[in-house]
Amino acid sequence: MREKLTRNDAQRIQDEIEHRKLVLRPELIGAVREARAQGDLSENFEYYAAKREKNQNESRIRYLENMLKNAIIISDESREDEVGINNTVTLYMEDDEEEETYKLVTSIRGNSMNNMISTESPLGKAILHHKVGDRVLIQANNRYSYYVTIRRIENTDDSGDSIRKY
Repeated sequence: MREKLTRNDAQRIQDEIEHRKLVLRPELIGAVREARAQGDLSENFEYYAAKREKNQNESRIRYLENMLKNAIIISDESREDEVGINNTVTLYMEDDEEEETYKLVTSIRGNSMNNMISTESPLGKAILHHKVGDRVLIQANNRYSYYVTIRRIENTDDSGDSIRKY
């Protein structure tokens, strides 16, 4: 599956790749050499641990490079009064009669524990491009759906600081 990334997401991934190649890779190669120099490899736990960590780093580099190569770059710009990527949205959950606040992000940044929901999630897909006051049906699965009302939209920068509120 091709990931949808903003330019900022792609830059963060590129920065991680560079860090892993230029900083971590030499350190991990050095750790493998040092552990190998300790002698008998058949009982050298440090050697196998260092080699495993080096291989995990190389695997992560390949994964990130493949993700970037196949990514679809999308815009994080939206109309001022619409829900878009990187907006913080306050929703009134009708079933619970409570308000909840979420930040809408791309799928690689989604983290429900931190109230960061992906534009690919049922909730994210449903509220994307809606406006304050809109009542939106969220189809969670074939048997469960619920309504939310958009109460507030905040345009935020990457640090989370509010730029505009609606």
